[in-house]
Amino acid sequence: MAATGIVIDERYLQHDTGPGHPERPDRIAALLPIATAVSDMVTAIPARHATGDELALVHDGAYVEQVAATRFLPAFAFDADTPTCERSYETARLAAGGFLALLDAVIAGGVQNGFAFVRPPGHHAERHRAMGFCLFNNIAVGAEYLRRQHGMERILVVDWDLHHGNGTQHMFESDPGVLYVSSHQYPYYPGTGAIDEVGRGNGEGYTVNLAFPAGFGDAEYVDAFTRIVEPIAHQYAPQFVLISAGFDAHARDPLGGMQVTEAGFKALARLLLGIARDHAGDRCAAILEGGYDLTAIRNSTGEVLTELRGDSRPLLPPPLPSRAGGLIERIRKVQGRYWKL
Repeated sequence: MAATGIVIDERYLQHDTGPGHPERPDRIAALLPIATAVSDMVTAIPARHATGDELALVHDGAYVEQVAATRFLPAFAFDADTPTCERSYETARLAAGGFLALLDAVIAGGVQNGFAFVRPPGHHAERHRAMGFCLFNNIAVGAEYLRRQHGMERILVVDWDLHHGNGTQHMFESDPGVLYVSSHQYPYYPGTGAIDEVGRGNGEGYTVNLAFPAGFGDAEYVDAFTRIVEPIAHQYAPQFVLISAGFDAHARDPLGGMQVTEAGFKALARLLLGIARDHAGDRCAAILEGGYDLTAIRNSTGEVLTELRGDSRPLLPPPLPSRAGGLIERIRKVQGRYWKL
């Protein structure tokens, strides 16, 4: 079984988004029992705060100071979706830093892979702007940290959150050192992530958008990952695999219109772990993004953890055949300009 690390901390509960907000402390509270249940099978990685310099790897320094200023305000909102409290800045630093602690542990060889259960999420945060519940772009900080601190040259970032990770795409869209792949409901918030968004300049071809209509489930996701993501990733040969693991594409999620189940997320994790095994010395790290039904988050993260730990069980076949054939062919035609598909 793989040596798997997890990051989870009760301090992630301190980011108070107010009554009725879907990105609420209960999301982490629901995962604390899982961490306890598997404590003898995983390695606990202590969370730490990201430094200002680490956040500035992908964020403008003035913006970092803008977020820092919210610690003097009992309540502040960057937009209608992204409120803060006096503890939000420190919690957001802990989210980014907790992921960095996990990456350091993987690089050091103490664990092969891991999952950072953090909040607030990050993939919508832009270089100069908070949005979509996100303050700092945790996974982008992590990807750039691997490059600057650990000398990595090729990072694969796969984002299976319901929503397109606009911030992550924009930070790396001109950079071939990060291959960004996103599967998401489209058109939907934030409105980015069309299949013809493939990167810019030197990064053209290193952005892959699987823009799915509402209603896609396990069969369609596995079909697209198998026929598009897997062959592209093998050609890219990443040195580290990062996963923006949102679970709002789950059939139970109140914000989404997808039909993915725990079995689907398990299958996607197994495929990405195979890529990490073949090219990255098993180095793989996931970080929590969205997902707003507590049962779906709890059950889905449990299945992904079983894959990370190497406790493989047979994958259940999707209940229905894939309906994504036509869309997959259109995406393959777009990406075929850059990759052998």
